[in-house]
Amino acid sequence: MNVLKVHMRVTTALIIREMAARFGDKPGGYVWALLDPLSHVFLMTLIFSAVAKVPPLGSDFPLFFASGYLCFQFYQGMSSYVAAAVKANKSLLTYPLVAPIDAVVARYVLQFITTSFVAAFILGMIIVKLPTSVQFDWSYILEALFAATLLGAGMGLINVTLFARSPLYEQIFSLVNRPMFMISGVFFVPDAMPRPYLDYLLYNPILHAVMCFRQGIYPEYRPEILDMGYLYEWVFGTIFVGLVLLSVSAAKLRND
Repeated sequence: MNVLKVHMRVTTALIIREMAARFGDKPGGYVWALLDPLSHVFLMTLIFSAVAKVPPLGSDFPLFFASGYLCFQFYQGMSSYVAAAVKANKSLLTYPLVAPIDAVVARYVLQFITTSFVAAFILGMIIVKLPTSVQFDWSYILEALFAATLLGAGMGLINVTLFARSPLYEQIFSLVNRPMFMISGVFFVPDAMPRPYLDYLLYNPILHAVMCFRQGIYPEYRPEILDMGYLYEWVFGTIFVGLVLLSVSAAKLRND
């Protein structure tokens, strides 16, 4: 019990440190956290509304792209932020009380809170401007966001160790991971894709999180190809592998 209390205190201190390092003591850092996703949604709306009259779902382009981009960011933002947890807190790992898992948990909590606030703010802005009221199914929305953020944490956990062991792997992963934004359903509805391309896309677990999220946004959208079980297999698998790698390499991560 005392060990748990120590880890909780260390994690809390790391969260405060991460907030100061990421956002500083000026409002500019917090403003950028909002402007970055807002600009992405705005640009996607501008480009696609110029070539199409209506989005693939509903009638509002900002809501459609926000429903894809925000869910994807719960994965992508978490994955990249957690992966750099040990590297960013290297100096603190020389203290016996600070463990690599503390840095990981601190970054997970801060990233989850930040992304949740940004998502709520952007969706709120879009809803206010809609001509008609909308009814969200929060059970689908929350399930999708938690699954996406846990998948991001799992991939980040794996990469904490692998990035430290192999700079080459870090470069390769960065290259392989770039197309994920294009194939995760942010711009399109997977149901409309022809086979066999759809079958290949369904191997992407993030695609299922985005479909689940959009179920909560659009009452008429009920994709038969959605497989949350497959997504959870990835979630638990990556977290398990990541924790094993982290525990095996904890001493090496401290000393390197």
